[in-house]
Amino acid sequence: MTENTFDVVVIGAGPVGENVADGAVKGGLSVAVVESELVGGECSYWACMPTKALLRDAAALRAVRHLPGANAAVTGELDPAAVLARRDAFAAHWHDDGQVAWLDSAGIELVRGVGRISAPRTVEVTGADRSTTVLTARHAVVVATGSSARIPRVPGLADAAPWTSREAASAQAVPGRLAVIGGGVVGAEMATAYAALGSQVTMIARDGLLPTVESFASDLVAETLKAHGVTLHLRTEPESVRRDEAGTVHVRLVDGTTFDADEVLVATGRTPNTAAVGLEHVGLTPDDWLRVDESLRVLGSDGTPIGDGWLYAAGDVNHRVLLTHQGKYQARALGETLVARSGGEPVDLEPWGRHAATADDRAVPQVIFTDPEIASVGHTAASAAAAGLRVRAVEYDLGAVAGASLHADGYTGRAGMVVDEDRKVLVGFTVVGPDVAELLHAATIAIAAEVPIDRLWHAVPAYPTISEIWLRLLETYGRAA
Repeated sequence: MTENTFDVVVIGAGPVGENVADGAVKGGLSVAVVESELVGGECSYWACMPTKALLRDAAALRAVRHLPGANAAVTGELDPAAVLARRDAFAAHWHDDGQVAWLDSAGIELVRGVGRISAPRTVEVTGADRSTTVLTARHAVVVATGSSARIPRVPGLADAAPWTSREAASAQAVPGRLAVIGGGVVGAEMATAYAALGSQVTMIARDGLLPTVESFASDLVAETLKAHGVTLHLRTEPESVRRDEAGTVHVRLVDGTTFDADEVLVATGRTPNTAAVGLEHVGLTPDDWLRVDESLRVLGSDGTPIGDGWLYAAGDVNHRVLLTHQGKYQARALGETLVARSGGEPVDLEPWGRHAATADDRAVPQVIFTDPEIASVGHTAASAAAAGLRVRAVEYDLGAVAGASLHADGYTGRAGMVVDEDRKVLVGFTVVGPDVAELLHAATIAIAAEVPIDRLWHAVPAYPTISEIWLRLLETYGRAA
């Protein structure tokens, strides 16, 4: 058994764990990171990067086909093998040498194996060879183990060898028929990708397609999916799933509908990776999400920090926002928090303070890479009302903006903004249309900075660009009296 002591021990070397470690090391602390799989985590190998690589070729081809001159140069169809090969490259062929080299260059110690909290400030790591390394933290232990796909309790589903997001992101062949259970982001993006790659896709979405976004956006995506041959079964769910000896998957819905598929993808939410973390040794329940305070310290059942506040959780595992960029945002704040507390310095947790993750509540951006893309930040009209805000929502036809009509013939899209009527600031923005992802950061800045609507009138969009949508939304809203 080997024993080592560090200022901070991080369990999980995904993008969140890496960023916590990087911030702490830059502040002068020594850090060990524990990882049982690939350094770089879910995003690098089974989520963000490979899935967007699966989607990009089809999006580029669609863009070309909406420009007559460029379309004349297109003589073939999408090449699935080339798409998969490019995807493999973005996943580094599922090798983490480059990520490990980065840890080394940053001065972060990597310990391979399963990390388990065994006592206060103590993490016991079991390696693949069953060797044991005990890591002691002078200041903090950080849990950054992320989440995994949740398999719902549908009779026969678990025995049918379903795909999760991992298998969908790393598949080496395109199934002829793909059933997708779940209408959220993963389900919608993978339905888009595999339909473009040639699968006959059938989607089952109990709560509807993309139920948490503005309806004008989800409705447009639903129309496009159907136009691409995707069969949508909305407001229903599977009653049973069975894979026969020949490999065919038979799906029966609660409304009596039946259909067959070659593979079935389950995209119905996430579950925390906390089963093996040793939560029972700090009075918590394994497999639970970790509740945290504003500085990301893990809270016990009594609502107070564990021990003297030595245990932290960042990223998916704390269930604040299950998005990679928000996890990295939390990680950057936490790295600086650990440095400050280790030196006895005050921590600024006021809204938008240096050590606060305020954007988790007020300015979460997200791009959904469907056809067309959806980009949103902050509230929808419905979530703002549920939060007790007095708001006004306005919408505008994105296709009517000069820059959009130049971008593609027959451009179809829509944008909307949500304004807090008491403070006269933007609290929500959603846009749907081809290639709208890069419009998002302007809205994120406006919401995070709480720019008054009257000042936004002076942010003049260049003509003719799609960003002119900002002027059209402000005109629809009207100037304050």
